[in-house]
Amino acid sequence: MLKRPDSPQAEAEPGRQPPAGTGPGAPVLDVHDVTVAYHRRTVLWNVDFTLQSPSLVAVVGPNGAGKSTLLKAVLGLVPLASGSVRFWGEPLARCRRRVAYVPQRESVDWDFPVTVRDVVLMGTYARLGWFRRPGPDEHRLAQQCMEQLGIAHVADRQIGQLSGGQQQRTFLARALAQRADMYFMDEPLAGVDAATERVVFDLFKQLHAQHKTVVVVHHDLRSVPEHFEHVLLLNTRVVAFGPVQEVFTPQNLQQTYGGRLSALEQVAEALRRTEKTP
Repeated sequence: MLKRPDSPQAEAEPGRQPPAGTGPGAPVLDVHDVTVAYHRRTVLWNVDFTLQSPSLVAVVGPNGAGKSTLLKAVLGLVPLASGSVRFWGEPLARCRRRVAYVPQRESVDWDFPVTVRDVVLMGTYARLGWFRRPGPDEHRLAQQCMEQLGIAHVADRQIGQLSGGQQQRTFLARALAQRADMYFMDEPLAGVDAATERVVFDLFKQLHAQHKTVVVVHHDLRSVPEHFEHVLLLNTRVVAFGPVQEVFTPQNLQQTYGGRLSALEQVAEALRRTEKTP
């Protein structure tokens, strides 16, 4: 079943720096010693990193490393065994409207009887509150978001009738309608066509140009140097976190993936191409 989003908005206009938080120099995101366990099995262990300013962040690691769990833990969707998370120096409860979430496509019930337009309008709900219906302004915003993602022509289709790329664009449009300051996206590029991939990467750049933070669970290592500024290498614990040019090294990747990293040579080539780019 589709759930009503619980995380939009900081009334930030494009090109305008959003509020920094309660204190001067408050980090955009501070994850401190977060541990998560399922049925006595530790999935994340003492995860600790701090993002000081808005950025494009890739979260990468092998299958079972806890990447999706990390996003859910940060967003309060799974309980923490220990640790804490702060956004702009505040707990999530105080700034929930400023944070948006795009889940994996596999977690959505695509048979649910809603249209693309219905889903995108859900992104406006938190600004409206529970007892107001979307009005002309919200419908215009939803239309703009659908046009930006190239899905306005399927606005009245039931979501199960869409292609994989269109489904992904629909949930990205919903997140855009929230007008958040921070976006968490769980594998938004998994299984999409080349055209949708270009649209998604362009969206990342547009959001970052508006001083937004985008945290993405990402599986294509070769595209990390070109499209992201920071990278979190995760395998239950944090292997490394920091600027891509400093952290995204063959040595750190080998430590993260071990013998399972078949694409290491391709990653090294991507890094070499990035270094040659003026």
